[in-house]
Amino acid sequence: MAPYIRIAGVTKKFGDFVAVNDVTLDIQRGEIFCLLGGSGCGKTTLLRMLAGFEMPTAGRIEIDGADMAGVPPYERPVNMMFQSYALFPHMTVEQNVAFGLRQEGLARPEIAQRVKAMLDIVKLGDYARRKPHQLSGGQRQRVALARALVKKPKLLLLDEPLGALDKKLREQTQFELVNIQEQLGVTFVIVTHDQEEAMTLATRIGVMNQGRIVQVGTPREIYEYPGTRFVADFIGNVNLFEGRLLQDEPGHVLIEAPELEAPIFVGHGISSAPGATVWAAIRPEKIHLTREPPPGANNRASGVIKDIAYMGEVSIYLVRLDSGRIVRVSQPNSFRHADDQLVWDQRVWISWHESSAVVLTS
Repeated sequence: MAPYIRIAGVTKKFGDFVAVNDVTLDIQRGEIFCLLGGSGCGKTTLLRMLAGFEMPTAGRIEIDGADMAGVPPYERPVNMMFQSYALFPHMTVEQNVAFGLRQEGLARPEIAQRVKAMLDIVKLGDYARRKPHQLSGGQRQRVALARALVKKPKLLLLDEPLGALDKKLREQTQFELVNIQEQLGVTFVIVTHDQEEAMTLATRIGVMNQGRIVQVGTPREIYEYPGTRFVADFIGNVNLFEGRLLQDEPGHVLIEAPELEAPIFVGHGISSAPGATVWAAIRPEKIHLTREPPPGANNRASGVIKDIAYMGEVSIYLVRLDSGRIVRVSQPNSFRHADDQLVWDQRVWISWHESSAVVLTS
């Protein structure tokens, strides 16, 4: 199936500064695609080129098979929702939502019907006569979303759409946004620096760094199988151990890591040369914490608990190994009255399954 959005070799320069560097990316119709990265990585510039607010220095952008070169923003099948929402304070909710339709010259009955239907979808039908200052942050966000969607764009671009909301409201609104997108079937491209937001919203994520897309995949693929140390470190928390490759067989690799007292055994090969420098990435929740030495000769180390953070659903332990390395371990608080709680300065062992580590070569 042909992609709905095709970005081919797109570069954007501002003087000598390369904001977007040779990006090639396909996005399918009906996807929620998140461009995820830190400040200055180029994600918003790429979004603005999709919208037509910036023109590529090189490369090609196609939407629904049509080349967007020279096509101004108002002629593209696209609408954009900004972080600030940009609602008109003197207009009611329904007037804000209807504004774009009135600009297009639609008949009043059609405008009224489409505005009412959209307000029902975003669950704001009872707030139609209110002004923006009479709404909560989450409600204003939904008004801005309704205004963007009521024009029936084929593609909706969202720039940090939930950045102004508090954590709990942001989490609630993320699920609402997914439900609305599923109802309407509009393709969403979302820019965010918030990895949790991307993981919740996206069907696929494109991780950006220094103007390039460094990995594309589903949230699960990006988290469980990062392709580089940057992706592993940027998405969630991770323990990275540098080491030397001792064995590389089709069914396993063995890594000697100076910070660990035992080798790292990983249950898959990587087709690299023995002696090469590699990194083993292990997520905190995949590490077991015990008072007694674990069985086996690999994937283990001992140390002392130097910090504990109780986070409600999980507890985070910082364990200082005998080598001096600090390892982050997280464990679920499955039982309220645990009688085997671990404490500060207690000697413990860390261990992990052979499938838990991912071997990275860059």
